Amino acid sequence: MQIQPYLFFNGSCEHALRFYQQALGAKLEMLMRYKDSPEPPPPGRVPADYGDKVMHASVRIGDSVVMAADDCTGGSPKPQGYALSVSSGDAAEAKRTFDALAQGGEVMMPLAKTFWSPAFGMLRDRFGVHWMVSAAH
Repeated sequence: MQIQPYLFFNGSCEHALRFYQQALGAKLEMLMRYKDSPEPPPPGRVPADYGDKVMHASVRIGDSVVMAADDCTGGSPKPQGYALSVSSGDAAEAKRTFDALAQGGEVMMPLAKTFWSPAFGMLRDRFGVHWMVSAAH
């Protein structure tokens, strides 16, 4: 069994994926736009201006796959009750990752030494996604 996060964005999915490519070295594995769907959506299901928006995408971040899309319902709930946790090999790598994800976002807990990690911090990136960044050693 495998659990893979699926992130929903309000029209900014492609920008978010580019940001994660730069900040985390994410590798885009697949991207399909609404206009490229092999089947038309039910009438009224997808906003008329969503043709170029992301219907489904998949990126690889290290050994993990994260999927994403632009929510066509217009009601993406504000992300809450979860965070994506990324573990770096050492404190220097954790700092680079934390600083990259924090650009344009909000630091909730600055990166600092804790009893369980030489570097741990929490933030919400510019797209509203919550992250916990830590160093393994």
